Amino acid sequence: MHADDTSAKSVKLAFIGVGNRGASLLHQLLAQDPAVRIPAICDIDEKALNRALDAVEKARGSRPEGYSKGPEDYRRLLQRDDINSVLIATPQELHAAMVIDSLKAGKFVGSEVPACCTVDECWDLVKAVEQTQTGYMMLENYLYPNHIMQVQNMADQGVFGDLTYAYGAYIHEIRAMRFNADGSLTWRGHNTADHIGIIYPTHAIGPACRWLGINKADKLTSLVCMASKSAAVKEYAAKKFGADSAPARINFKNGDTTQALIKTAAGRLIEVRYDTASPRPTGMGTHSLQGSRGAFESALSQRMVYIEGTSPNEKWEPLTKYEEKYQHARWKELGNEAQKAGHSGGDYFVLQDFVRAIRTGVSPIDVYDAVTWSSVRPLSAASLELGSKPVAVPDFRAPRQ
Repeated sequence: MHADDTSAKSVKLAFIGVGNRGASLLHQLLAQDPAVRIPAICDIDEKALNRALDAVEKARGSRPEGYSKGPEDYRRLLQRDDINSVLIATPQELHAAMVIDSLKAGKFVGSEVPACCTVDECWDLVKAVEQTQTGYMMLENYLYPNHIMQVQNMADQGVFGDLTYAYGAYIHEIRAMRFNADGSLTWRGHNTADHIGIIYPTHAIGPACRWLGINKADKLTSLVCMASKSAAVKEYAAKKFGADSAPARINFKNGDTTQALIKTAAGRLIEVRYDTASPRPTGMGTHSLQGSRGAFESALSQRMVYIEGTSPNEKWEPLTKYEEKYQHARWKELGNEAQKAGHSGGDYFVLQDFVRAIRTGVSPIDVYDAVTWSSVRPLSAASLELGSKPVAVPDFRAPRQ
């Protein structure tokens, strides 16, 4: 952290949820900022909770208080007056309610993604943030990798001209994570068995919206979605558990690939793809940007740019060729340290911004970005339910209609 961050209020942070993701963020934060105090941690899994308590005690010399008395025990944690902020890293269906409870308890909140799962939750979250004024940030780490921030710099400086199109994909084969060892479904499995649409949208759409200035100079207006059939998970379950097993007979409602097209008020187009079923090597996040004078493309671990009048005619060039000129200042200063963290350095910078936001009250990923990006989940489902007809994207900055 920068020294000037410590001039603002101290950070007394509680964790709600320290499973795989929460534990990863906890360990990173312990290493990253020794000034952050962690007085309390909550998780319904006592083993996960105790591992987290041990980690803090080892790093800080004092043991936080643990909360594990059922799914509502986080509310008892929120009553503490020795915490001023919480980080929520529970399954996504729990995010909205836990965030709203935390805001009402007067805590600055950092929420894992997505922020919400329904349109009503989106509106409720906006209302809670506006009424409480206690502070909120969604922890979308895909805004922070080196190449994403470099493309942001290039777009902001007009290198690609008038921007017309952006693409974001979350393609991450996690079939094994849908099943427990006995073949029953994990929460991830229930997500795709019971729901349709782009269930996990913010990694894909976040960078695209940020590049295009959504919620600043432009806004999303309509969305249409289509989905393939579901095939890969059934084949996986049959191979792992047996063709006649109960897991192999589960009907996953969500298709292997779900694709949405989103129109903006300024006439731009955003394409979003979600696929966590199809077997293929992947880096999880794939993004593209097109403008009137050039383009950025990333696919199959390649990151290329074409700049009209600069690049050789009809030739793609490595993005790294322009790194010296356009690399983001934060990566120039802290890139070596950030690369040690997860998600291509994204975890380092998102935690840095979160702690700074607690100290200063200024959030770089505010509630309006959070609900706009997260609303792609319920809106894509609504479009599919209507036979892939377009649906309107609410303007969450305006009064609810």
